[in-house]
Amino acid sequence: MGRVSTYLNFMGNTEEAFGFYGSVFGTAPAGEIARMSDMPSGPGMPELSDAEKRMVAHIELPILAGHVLMGTDMLESMGHELRIGNNVTINLEVDTRAETDRLFAALSEGGTDTMGMQQMPWAYWGVCLDRFGVRWMFNCYEPQP
Repeated sequence: MGRVSTYLNFMGNTEEAFGFYGSVFGTAPAGEIARMSDMPSGPGMPELSDAEKRMVAHIELPILAGHVLMGTDMLESMGHELRIGNNVTINLEVDTRAETDRLFAALSEGGTDTMGMQQMPWAYWGVCLDRFGVRWMFNCYEPQP
């Protein structure tokens, strides 16, 4: 069954922010915190510093009514810059690839800043900024055909 969550980006203080949010909502992260060092390195990617390897690749925190905040640290070595517009993303976890492709095509039409749908180690994944300036992330865990 699909779900919708809110994905937050930070410049190196994700763990601190989620500690704060956990204290506000009285909750703890769901599962282990994934570190950048846990992620596979892709071709042409720069070598991460020891400090970047300790940064958060992914964290999930339940808050209210089944809603989940997710977060990650952006990396300066990858040219990431935190700004209004890329700091909050609506994350859609869609049940099928066909529905994921349909939603991605509809929401990215007339938009910008698109990272097309592609198979990643964790899921079929993509991101777009719609024509109204809202960022959408897509994750489909349906197995590859």
